[in-house]
Amino acid sequence: MSNTDPAPGEHHCRPTPGTTPEVLHARAVPLGGPRAIRVHRTLPQRTRSLIGAWCFADHYGPERALGMDVAPHPHTGLQTVSWLFEGEIEHRDSLGTHALVRPGEVNLMTGGAGICHSETSTAASPVLHGVQLWVALPDADRHTARAFEHFAPEPVELPGASLRVFLGNLAGTASPVRTFTPLLGAELTLAPHSRRTLDIDPAFEHGVLLDTGRVAVAGTDLAPTDLGYICPGRTTLDLTNRTDAPARMLLLGGPPFPEPILMWWNFVARTHEEIASYRAEWEAGSARFGQVTGYPGTPARLPAPPIPPVRIKPRHNP
Repeated sequence: MSNTDPAPGEHHCRPTPGTTPEVLHARAVPLGGPRAIRVHRTLPQRTRSLIGAWCFADHYGPERALGMDVAPHPHTGLQTVSWLFEGEIEHRDSLGTHALVRPGEVNLMTGGAGICHSETSTAASPVLHGVQLWVALPDADRHTARAFEHFAPEPVELPGASLRVFLGNLAGTASPVRTFTPLLGAELTLAPHSRRTLDIDPAFEHGVLLDTGRVAVAGTDLAPTDLGYICPGRTTLDLTNRTDAPARMLLLGGPPFPEPILMWWNFVARTHEEIASYRAEWEAGSARFGQVTGYPGTPARLPAPPIPPVRIKPRHNP
């Protein structure tokens, strides 16, 4: 998915220690131009820019309007992770991949040195509902080759809960999908009024992104689209569904990312000069990003927004 903000802010991101669960509230962002859907963005923001290597999180839907139509756009220095609760998205990229994103199946695309892709909801999608996530690549791997992986995790039934692990491992189940830093990505659904305590890696910081219901995370309440942040050091995570209906959430985690990164538009980089170079190459049609074939919409590719008139400066987690 593209960051289609007309004036995207720059983000210089590094981890900071936390003390108690903190609630990050989402901001609404239109995605996709004239056929925009509204997404709720919880990462990055001024109060926190990363959770592990997770550096971007958009929650969208249920959306019954015009759907999603994001023309080909570039990425560098990151992996995109697509996860749906409802609906279907058609993905095309400059590797030649043509794939569908369906509920309960993860599509992970590695941008590395450069890739471009498009995303459109299909005619079979009266409702679109899911999340789009980005993972920052460490410096040693950020110029790696393009790649694409698909994985459909089997649900694991736990007392009072159902779990699908699409990245990393949790509760004795693991994903084979390759990441460049240790990560956790899982969907968890709690039964009505149920409570579940999960064993977690104390080296990880964690985020709980709530989709439906009202859930207490270590005693702190979350509403839908909220992201609850849990600092490293905990060995267990206590989750309680406070409603009469199932509550669904994503669990994200990883060790604090040790490198500062610079984010602007769809690029993850290390310097202002890299960002400016990536933008210029995209506008020039550089082979760095390749081409998407078969995208039926217009425009044929998203133009890059203008670089800010001042030098892009770092932004730190407070």
